[in-house]
Amino acid sequence: MTRQTKGISLPRRTFCTGSLSLAALGPLALSACNAGGSSPHNSQGAEGALPAQSSPAVQPAPPAQSTQPTQPADTAPPAQPAPGRAFVHPGLLHTEEDFARMRAKVAAGAQPWLDGWNALLNTGRSHLNNSPRPLQTVIRGGTDSNFSQMYIDIARTYQLAVRWKVSGDVAYANKAVEFLNAWSSTLTTITGNADRFLAAGIYGFQFANAAEIMRTYPGWAAADLKRFQDMMLNVFYPLSHQFLTGHNGSEITNYWANWDQCNLAAILAIGVMCDREDLYNEAVTYYRTGRGNGASSQAVPFIHPGYLGQWQESSRDQGHCTLGIGLAGVFCEMAWNQGDDFYGYDNNRFLAGAEYVAKTNLSDASGTPYYTSMPFDTYINRQGTGTGISPAGLPSIRPVWEMIYNHYVNRRGLAAPFTAQMAARVRAEGDGNNGDQLGVGTLTFSRDAKAAGGVPSGLTARLVGGKVELSWWGAAGATSYNVLRATAPGGPYATVASGITGLLTYTDSGMAPNTYYYAVTAQSPAGTSAVSNEAKVITAVVPHVLLAFNEAQGTTAQDSSGNGRHATLLNGAQWVAGKKANAVALDGVDDYLTLPAGLMDGLADFSIAAWVFWDGGRNWTRIFDFGSGTTQYMFLTPQAGGGGLRFCINLTNGWGDQSLSAASLPSGQWVHVAVTLSGTTGTLYVNGSAVATNNQMTHAPFRMRSGTQNWLGRSQYSADPYFNGKIDDFRIYNGALSAAEVAALAS
Repeated sequence: MTRQTKGISLPRRTFCTGSLSLAALGPLALSACNAGGSSPHNSQGAEGALPAQSSPAVQPAPPAQSTQPTQPADTAPPAQPAPGRAFVHPGLLHTEEDFARMRAKVAAGAQPWLDGWNALLNTGRSHLNNSPRPLQTVIRGGTDSNFSQMYIDIARTYQLAVRWKVSGDVAYANKAVEFLNAWSSTLTTITGNADRFLAAGIYGFQFANAAEIMRTYPGWAAADLKRFQDMMLNVFYPLSHQFLTGHNGSEITNYWANWDQCNLAAILAIGVMCDREDLYNEAVTYYRTGRGNGASSQAVPFIHPGYLGQWQESSRDQGHCTLGIGLAGVFCEMAWNQGDDFYGYDNNRFLAGAEYVAKTNLSDASGTPYYTSMPFDTYINRQGTGTGISPAGLPSIRPVWEMIYNHYVNRRGLAAPFTAQMAARVRAEGDGNNGDQLGVGTLTFSRDAKAAGGVPSGLTARLVGGKVELSWWGAAGATSYNVLRATAPGGPYATVASGITGLLTYTDSGMAPNTYYYAVTAQSPAGTSAVSNEAKVITAVVPHVLLAFNEAQGTTAQDSSGNGRHATLLNGAQWVAGKKANAVALDGVDDYLTLPAGLMDGLADFSIAAWVFWDGGRNWTRIFDFGSGTTQYMFLTPQAGGGGLRFCINLTNGWGDQSLSAASLPSGQWVHVAVTLSGTTGTLYVNGSAVATNNQMTHAPFRMRSGTQNWLGRSQYSADPYFNGKIDDFRIYNGALSAAEVAALAS
């Protein structure tokens, strides 16, 4: 670690992308979401102002990656709002279609809905004999905490609302409205220590959900609905917005994923409930590209073969892991009901995380906990270094799994074996009793199973250590899988492996260097499925980008690899005589070159090489820096601060660099530099000779977000100086060059 910062049915938008007891968690049960270590340093007084509706905080999303598969269509997707969207109502965790399903299933005595209905009746919070206990000031954290009074009333309101929608008895609707009106006419402040942000986030999304259900009740007066919306906008939203933009004044990795996730859920829910597109966009933009640990690529920072997605809090404790799964699931379900598929975002990245956490909290048939043999990639943040899965709080059994299981398995037809086991273990879900989740998901989320015969999906193929590593998503009901390989798109295929069960990954090797095309089929009682999406992989070391820089005019450097990844000269970069012919000269002030977005997408094994003439001087200037900001990046600097020539790749906000270092690059002369990665072995070369090797480099380029800032001569960190000198013959290869091949480039 060296660098720290620092309903109309329309097609859905896709982005190519028992209860937990207090005794089980001990002191973590009610304030378990704290950042860890000591409390954050800066507890701020002013909680922020509501932004004007005309000024949404939205950043452009990165382009869709070509490697992302298209998800199968839902049977009956809710309406997708058009641009300038009119939100679907009710349209947070439950739609009108969902309530119609619940009513029909309960009336028919169908299982598991009937058990779910009885679980709702038996929580003690869905009854008419409860009365609201509103507070003017809610305190979470520090002295005089009283927040349980609010979350109990929210649970009562939500459960009364669901009971009304399923039973049709307006007495429950009237009682729910009584709770909503009592709180909206009383509550003015949420305060406390840093935990006030948790109160705003968790109880904000929950309260918005209860109100979203009740907005369909004609007995809730328009003026009362408006007052409730004002409370959400003026009491809950400012805290959630402030947390995501400032993180309580602390270093961003001080806060674990669940802090971001609860506030993302609140902002999205408030956006829908209050018809505020700017708030909704704020939440979905952060989920895609935010720097905090609740954003998609940070919450699941590392995906192991077979799509086991290591959760950001896995080295912390399991109570927080399952909390985060529940909160992220809520976000995905609410967005789904507005036409946006974050469940499927980034090749079902959230499912990868859910499967990892579910498996962590389960045991095999002999009773051996799975976590003892699960893969783990070292994780570093401000709280310290995690070297393995923490057993603290294990097993954590929360009523959050029905929502996730029923989406992926019964709504989408994917296999999610560990999520399915967790859902079965908790069924029928109650309300959890601790305010962290709304619960009762067996009633509200259960769906009829899809018919057998689904098709595997999401197949990816990577060249890792010279071998082809395949991973895919299974189909619900499948019993095994077959791997197929061809040398032409679409086949004909040969079967290279069959009978694959368990972890859905396969490593292929021993073929001649070539371009190969893979697909997977599933075996089920219905027979052999159709083929999955096809994944292409090149096993030869071939050019990915070739920039000779032989142009003499203009601002475009042509990529002669045939891949069309041309570079653009910016801010006055000049063509000059180079090492081989011409080169590009950068002045160290503001000159740089930019390469296309998605430059390194899909690459595992790679090589980068160039001739460099560095004028010397300042630390942290860049030969190249590819990434999407200071969250995830890979760079080469001729001279690091306090060190020398350094290559670095990072996935976690500047913590836990994986790097290669050597003596500072000689200045005032042409020097050939190269970096290769083969499997987990990285090698740094100077003038054709290896000067550094690291055998534990697991953070290959494909693990980064799709890069939107791919630069020669400029850093992702705005304070770093620009490169001063010349660059010639810049090359990127798919695959790792041998030492002899690097030496040949340097000759």
